[in-house]
Amino acid sequence: MWLNESEQTLRRDLQGLASDLRWSAVELLRIAQQLRQGGNDVDAQAVQRLCDLFQGDEERLLGYAEEVKAKVISRNKAE
Repeated sequence: MWLNESEQTLRRDLQGLASDLRWSAVELLRIAQQLRQGGNDVDAQAVQRLCDLFQGDEERLLGYAEEVKAKVISRNKAE
């Protein structure tokens, strides 16, 4: 099944946001590692929890993008 223009845009947006979250989690993991090396385990753990949240959100957004592709979720252009 073909996606209409609005659905294609929605799918690309969801994938882009997921990619942004992935990149952010990678950067935060680097920061958490630096915090640990500096002896700041409390803040490192807090940053790690943020990474875990981001990774869960990334997976959910990618799932939504697949639902758009499968036409489970659709978007029609408003006129």
